[in-house]
This record gives sequence, C-alpha cells and structure tokens, in this order.
Amino acid sequence: MSATIHRAHGPPPREGGERPQYTLYRSRRKLLGDRGESEFEGPGGFRRPRRPQRERGPRKWTRGRIVRYVLLAIGGWLALSLLLFLVSAQIERSKVSDAAERSLDKGGWIVSSPNNVLVLGSDARPRGTKERGATVIGEGPSRSDTIMLVRAGGGHNARLSIPRDTVVNIPGHGPDKINAAYAIGGPALAISTVKQYLGIEVNHLVEVNFENFPDFIDALGGVNVETGCVRDEVNGGDRNGGVTIDLKSGKNHLDGRHALALARVRKNSCRPGEDDRDRAKRQQQILNAIKGRLLSPVTFFHLPWVSWTAPKAIRTDMAGPTLLGLFTALSVTSSPPPRVLEPSGYTTVNGGSGLTVSDEEKRSEVRRFLDG
Repeated sequence: MSATIHRAHGPPPREGGERPQYTLYRSRRKLLGDRGESEFEGPGGFRRPRRPQRERGPRKWTRGRIVRYVLLAIGGWLALSLLLFLVSAQIERSKVSDAAERSLDKGGWIVSSPNNVLVLGSDARPRGTKERGATVIGEGPSRSDTIMLVRAGGGHNARLSIPRDTVVNIPGHGPDKINAAYAIGGPALAISTVKQYLGIEVNHLVEVNFENFPDFIDALGGVNVETGCVRDEVNGGDRNGGVTIDLKSGKNHLDGRHALALARVRKNSCRPGEDDRDRAKRQQQILNAIKGRLLSPVTFFHLPWVSWTAPKAIRTDMAGPTLLGLFTALSVTSSPPPRVLEPSGYTTVNGGSGLTVSDEEKRSEVRRFLDG
C-alpha cells in the first residue's frame, strides 16, 4: 500500500517534484510606533515580541563621572600651561648672545646632574625713569647689579652671591670691580670673569629682565618676603618715578614693583650700617619667596599666566625643557640659607674703593657651594 508522506509544515510538493516558493514577509514598523509589536517570520510562527525600550533620561552625576571630568579639566589646564611656558621660553632664548653661549661650559641634564647657573641683573633703569644719572635699558652699558650663582640638579641646591664691588681680575682688562665686567663685555665677559675668579664651571646663564620681572611677580599674586626694617627711595622714590620702600620687620607681601625695588635697595635708612652683603641676602630671600609662591596651591588657578610670564622675566641660554627642569630641580629641594662672599678688606681700584676677599674665604665658600 502506497502512501504519500507530507512534511509537518507546509503543503506537499507539486507534481514533478518542485517545491512551492515561499516569500518571507516582515511587518513594517511604524515610524513612531510600538517597538514591542510582533514580527512575522514566515512558516514556523512568530518571533518573540520585543521588550519596549526605555527612554534615556539625563545622565546622572555619579562620583566616578565627576572625578573623571575634574581630572580631564586639570590635565587640560596643565597641558595649556606647559605649552605657553615652552613657547615663551623659546622666544626669550633667542635673545641671548652667541658670545655668551660660547662662554658657558657644557653640563648634564639639569634634573639629574648638578649644574651651575649664573644669575645676573644689571643696574639699568626702566625707560621713563626720573632718577638722575641712571642708565636707561638699551641706551648704554650698565653694570651687573646682581651676581649670584645657583647650583641645582641631582638633589643639589646652593646659592652664592658675589658683592658687586668685589675687586677681581677681569680677563683682558686687569683689576676692577666685578660688576664692571658686564659693562665692558656684556654677559659673555661676566661669565668668563666669574669662572676665572672662583675656579668653577658655569653651565647656564640667567639674566633678569627688569622690564618684565614685575609682571611675573604680579602673575603669581605677589610674594611674601621675610625682611627686617627696610626704608629707601629706590630709583628716586615715588615722587621721581621710582618706588618708595618702607617695610617693617617680619613678613611683607610685595607686588612686582616693590619686589624689584627691594632687590635694588642700596642704602637702608633703617640700618645705615648695611652693605652690599645684606642686599645680596635680600635678593636670595626674594628668590625663596618666588619658589614658595610657585608651589602654592593658589598659583594653580592662574598657572597659564604664570607659565607665560615666567620665561619673559629672564633671558637665558636654556630652552624650554631645560628651563622647566631647572624649576623642577629647585622646587623638589629645600631652600638653602643665603650665602655671600665675605670681604676681608678694602682696596683702591680705578680711583674708587673696592672689596677684597681672601683666598681662604673663596675656597671655603666654593667648596660649600659645590657640596650643597
């Protein structure tokens, strides 16, 4: 007995063995319709209905999300500050003379290796000064008002100031006050003079730009300097276009103009017995105050402005990464006490009175400086 066997689903094959053709249909979704609507698949039934999708509401401000956004904002702020610092440093580096760069000794990477940095500041006055006899910046030779050596890198941090009236042998010009080297041959001769006088290498140069220095201090929000009583009419005082300094003993908050003026005080009417050694110590105290302000959390909120103005306050042979390394090396070490070459007597040179320093004093201070 013959029987025709049919498949469980669908009609039997047509005569000739051909199977009927099926067309698969899918129900069309409504444009804004219910997404939970069933869809026809063809033979075999329907697909399981979809669950309606929930509408997304506004994102919740979780603690983790807030932390991520804060970290992104901090990273962007730091990246902007770094970019401004590197660009500004590159601009200022181009202003250092080739002769000065040739006078320098090659040093290692300043973060890991100790380097000797010569800091110079001239006694030229800003344009528009009313002080009689003052040399205007860019209009004639000026003498170095600040001569300070800074040793930084590899965990070292030491400073040594040389009084401007110290009598030394200026290469090619004979005995004279050390500040005359800058007036005769600029920073290049000043570098060579310091190297010969102390018998040490000088790896980098920093010249303070007095026109832009106050802007840098103001970008920091001022500095707090610990001083004794100091009174002086710097650059002729307020009445003559200069600055009047009148500070009490203790911590004093100074803006850019007054910080620069304090570094230049020569005759302190509070203490008439002071000399250039006290002035050099105040300059180092200002440097310590700048360092303290750089590390202050408050500075972070205006860090891009600080980063842009910091390189403009100086002229240096150091490119941006090296200069940043110097600031890093100084910031991770404690601030050393001020050190100044102590004169042992006086001498007459070129019709004026100068200071002499004994060889023993020089050797002692140089050894302390290199070990610091």
